[in-house]
Amino acid sequence: MGNLIKVLTRDIDNNGGNFFLDFENAQPSLSETALWEEVNGVLLEARVVLQQLQEYRGAGDEIRQAIQSPGVQGVQEKAWSAVVPLVGKLKTFFVFSQKLEGSLRLLLGVLTSSGSSPTQQLEQKQALARQFAHILHFTLRFDELKMTNPAIQNDFSYYRRTISRMRINNLAADEGNEVNNELANRMSLFYASATPMLKTLSDATSKFVSDNPDLPIENTTDCLSTMASVCKVMLETPEYRTRFASEETVLFCLRVMVGVIILYDHVHPAGAFIKTSNIDMKGCIRVLKDQPPSSVEGLLNALRYTTKHLNDEATSKQIKTLLQPN
Repeated sequence: MGNLIKVLTRDIDNNGGNFFLDFENAQPSLSETALWEEVNGVLLEARVVLQQLQEYRGAGDEIRQAIQSPGVQGVQEKAWSAVVPLVGKLKTFFVFSQKLEGSLRLLLGVLTSSGSSPTQQLEQKQALARQFAHILHFTLRFDELKMTNPAIQNDFSYYRRTISRMRINNLAADEGNEVNNELANRMSLFYASATPMLKTLSDATSKFVSDNPDLPIENTTDCLSTMASVCKVMLETPEYRTRFASEETVLFCLRVMVGVIILYDHVHPAGAFIKTSNIDMKGCIRVLKDQPPSSVEGLLNALRYTTKHLNDEATSKQIKTLLQPN
């Protein structure tokens, strides 16, 4: 049975921020059920995507042999046969990123609606806040796996080079497997990013703000900063942390915390690192650095390389030093 975790946020909205946020078992109210079920379908698919990405081994051997033996037709065919289904998986991952973007925008629409403070929104809509957290958790996990698997870009590059040669030589690729040129260009941009899912969600959050000019930007940034504070307090307070059912919950909170910081940094005009930020960045970084290095290096790299304002002049030297690679 999951634990109900008591969470204290900083007093961002003068409401104390003292509430329970159940990341494990929060269930939707009747009015939330339709949206919850729609997003839940995407989250179930996310598990399959992560499993496929974890099992992704690439066609490195076949590609090397094909490059070494350019005139041997059998070797070329073997490499092509190995790469085509892998590119099918890469296409699936890319298409899924667009579904995830859609779910994020739907949840933001509900969690940032006017009329309640950020703390009240998260407290009263815990099931949807939990789904928002799961989207961020998936995103950081996907990008961690992608960053440590160079085969993904190698396979796709080989696929594109081979398709180009086939077109030049008027050879028909298997139409059922081919990624058209426009889609291939978009996939190339996606996989060229060190953290493609996070970039997708950052861009989507920025677009959500620009597409909703009647919604104060503070509704979005305060929602994100409150979520970051929730995670930070759970992680640094022993009495809360001991209630976690498993060590995986620690990693869950760490990934969610980093994810909302990055989204905040892309949406807030001054970013997350400025002194007046609603996010206690020094505290968040220290919480990360208190964990085993092997479990958080990818998250620290996400803060170093996918945030927008870290290198601004307004960012304190102390924060820049804290984020320096060891």
